[in-house]
Amino acid sequence: MTNTALVLIIGGLAVFVGAIVQGGVGFGLALVAAPVLTMLAPDLMPGAIQVANLTLPLFTLAMEWRKVDWRGVGFAVLGRLPGSAIGAVIIVYFSVYTRGVFVAVMVLIAVVLTAKALSVPRNGATLASAGFVSGITGTATGIGGPPIALVYQSAKGPQIRATLAMFFFLSSVQSLLVLALVEELPPQALLTGAVLLVPMGLGFLVSGPLRRYLDGGKVRVAVLVVAAASAVALIVQNVVTQTLAP
Repeated sequence: MTNTALVLIIGGLAVFVGAIVQGGVGFGLALVAAPVLTMLAPDLMPGAIQVANLTLPLFTLAMEWRKVDWRGVGFAVLGRLPGSAIGAVIIVYFSVYTRGVFVAVMVLIAVVLTAKALSVPRNGATLASAGFVSGITGTATGIGGPPIALVYQSAKGPQIRATLAMFFFLSSVQSLLVLALVEELPPQALLTGAVLLVPMGLGFLVSGPLRRYLDGGKVRVAVLVVAAASAVALIVQNVVTQTLAP
């Protein structure tokens, strides 16, 4: 089986599962799919996952756009601008392995700190800071959801999903432009991302029951579990890749 077939089959399955998670929790597509796609085709990342990151939020916004916290999105996007510039420097000068471990460790630290407190204060400073970190990690690896999700963990499910969706849409546009400017967005990455939109759409369609379950008051736990599990998986994936590298 060719590497392209593996990317489309195994990567497509990862995108399908990630879309189910994000459809219910508000984030998780990149957390689930980016490590798999990075292992299968590192030269196509993070461009390929950013195509999906750009598209999936539109499905959520079509259903829950009235719940967007526009003030929060504004602060987060403002903070993301300088973060994206740093992310561009990282993607040019650091290896995929280094970037992956960096992101995973940061996510785990955020989860531990958050789990010890009842909630992270949601104000202009924390939102801009989360946007800044998201700009770094999202541009460098395609994984920018955890910082913003952790700030919104105490909000209700519809508000989390709608606000994160708007932030992800704007962030993905920004990241794709930055990747193009630093010549890290090959046409094959865009094509692969476009093909992966099919399993992404199917995953969102079957996420309805998960949304209803999590809206019963289980969103915060789900956010922490998904973030922590994906960070551990990203560390394992990068360590294995580095070990097997010739």
